[in-house]
Amino acid sequence: MKERELDRLSIDTIRFLAVDAVQKAGSGHPGLPLDAAPMAYVLWTRYLKHNPADPRWIDRDRFVLSAGHGSALLYALLHLTGYEEMTLEQLQRFRQWGSLTPGHPESHLAGCVEASTGPLGQGIGNALGMAIAEAHLAARFNRPGHELFDHFTYVIASDGDMMEGVQAEAASLAGHLALGKLIVLYDSNRVTLSGTTSITFTEDVAARYQAYGWHVQRVDDGNDVDALSRAIRAAREAKTQPSLISVRTVLGFGAPTKAGTFEAHGNPLGDDEVKRTKAHLGWPEEPPFFLPREALAHLRSALERGKTAQDGWKRRFADYRKAFPELAAEIERRFRAELPAGWGEGLPQLPTDAKGMATRKASETVLQSLAQRVPELVGGSGDLDPSTFTWLKQDGDFEPPQRYDASAQGTVGGGWSYGGRNIHFGVREHAMGAAVSGLAYHGGLVPFGATFLVFSDYMRASIRLSAIARLHTIWVFTHDSIAVGEDGPTHQPVEHLLALRAIPGLVVLRPADANETRCAWQVALERKEGPTALALTRQHVPTLDRGVYAPAEGLRRGAYVLNPDRTDPEIILIGTGSEVSLVVAAERVLRDRGVRARVVSMPSWELFEAESAEYRERVLPSSLTARLAVEAGRALGWDRWVGSSGAVVSVDRFGASAKGDVVMQEYGFTVDHVVARALALLGRPA
Repeated sequence: MKERELDRLSIDTIRFLAVDAVQKAGSGHPGLPLDAAPMAYVLWTRYLKHNPADPRWIDRDRFVLSAGHGSALLYALLHLTGYEEMTLEQLQRFRQWGSLTPGHPESHLAGCVEASTGPLGQGIGNALGMAIAEAHLAARFNRPGHELFDHFTYVIASDGDMMEGVQAEAASLAGHLALGKLIVLYDSNRVTLSGTTSITFTEDVAARYQAYGWHVQRVDDGNDVDALSRAIRAAREAKTQPSLISVRTVLGFGAPTKAGTFEAHGNPLGDDEVKRTKAHLGWPEEPPFFLPREALAHLRSALERGKTAQDGWKRRFADYRKAFPELAAEIERRFRAELPAGWGEGLPQLPTDAKGMATRKASETVLQSLAQRVPELVGGSGDLDPSTFTWLKQDGDFEPPQRYDASAQGTVGGGWSYGGRNIHFGVREHAMGAAVSGLAYHGGLVPFGATFLVFSDYMRASIRLSAIARLHTIWVFTHDSIAVGEDGPTHQPVEHLLALRAIPGLVVLRPADANETRCAWQVALERKEGPTALALTRQHVPTLDRGVYAPAEGLRRGAYVLNPDRTDPEIILIGTGSEVSLVVAAERVLRDRGVRARVVSMPSWELFEAESAEYRERVLPSSLTARLAVEAGRALGWDRWVGSSGAVVSVDRFGASAKGDVVMQEYGFTVDHVVARALALLGRPA
């Protein structure tokens, strides 16, 4: 078969495998697979470095379908190129219970799927993180003549992706960082779910990306295989710029009555239109899921190419191991997601201190120690390092070395290079969230992202996706209550702890003092099958005397009794974060008044829920119904722990602008008020 005939046959095989999957499911998005199949085919057969026999090969190119609604295209590519788990049966079970082919790609279900995408724009942000990871690992580990990390990150994105704000933030940062191995293929079909883009989206996307500092090309015909190939080749050669290839396509290409209309976007074509589309493109009407022998053999050649590429890499790695055995061992350890031996030993134990320190400051102390023990720990903040205290002081800034004088120093010690571990995301919380997930998707790194707790709202979609994908991401949120003070209600989180706790799979930790903060970081690093959020104070909180109170390691169980020597309690006082020291002080007053109170620190609802029923009963005996929870956030949800007979000192309205201690006092976070509420629960006079 001639080359062009084989190209056309292979492209149509991809198209109709996807179309048949959508039609059999009775739902899905056939339009994108029909129009984007040529660009995907050229990329996957001529440029994408991957080995279907080993989906986790370290130096593979990463492919992200940001337009996740076109997931049938990805599944068709994976099956046709030989990924073992993506069987034809899985495509025939598209969008069905228990399949590996859900409506949008989910990386935790299938190891051959790089990222869980679908909420538009997120995939571009994820790809930003993957490209940062490649550049960082290459700078850290590659040596002259030993190039172990040398791969590209490719994206297929849609018009909808290009409208979303997270994409704009990510593209802006990628241009600044000069990430030349990030290539986005923009499927510009100018149709979205509700109509053509003429009603909402008439900007020149290519010009915008050029302004961001990207290398930009246009391909006027999305079916022109040669033009697509030339464009990808040129993009790969633009070494100091990320690349956008804007490809003009027709949504639902080949569908006689629905091509170019929104009807081809989010619904099956229908039996009649499928028949007519197949006839129009010269494809047999029966059987469905038809796989021409020649096309399948051609596409399956990816297995041999992948084996050859990976075998060459293995030989290079063997040579590298001989020359740099310690670095080779570190690479292998990192990609096994194993932390270094003894990493948690000897971390700072903070002394008892009535004044104490802010838990954000305690976090900084712990983080500096961890940075020297866990070299894969990388991250940054949304332009807030001086406030979140999340800089790694000895580890340099992740910045393009060609942009700066090599002798210059960055804002943090160590200078500028891709080997720096401090990533400056700028005022771009949306992109930071997606990129941190991308760093985790890539592997070899444990990433964190930091901002004020109130801005977790900006990142919520990314945090939620990190939980769906079960990523090892760490979200650091400081300024965690109305004690923020003078900045006022716009910057004072009230409902945010509740909102984060509502995300399944996310563990929220609100440590009470410096030593609980140390334990919180340890938990966050150890939790490899899901994200962790740390909620840290701006204001100082006392460092508790652990000779009097239970060890801070109780944090690992989500809740623990701080004063176990108080036997036969009449009431339980429960605190989180900065309010633990408040209930500790209230307990002393109650004790002087003859009231026996148990104090419970509850830094994590999720960890406590995961404990045995027996342990939960020991901490919160069901027979003891007088319970008072104290937290500077919404009361909603606390009934789970205080019961119908308990009460909550909480914040159920927005904050106010004044000094933090004044705001806390006005909102009832005082020893006197907590004591009064406790006595009221016991039916005793204040």
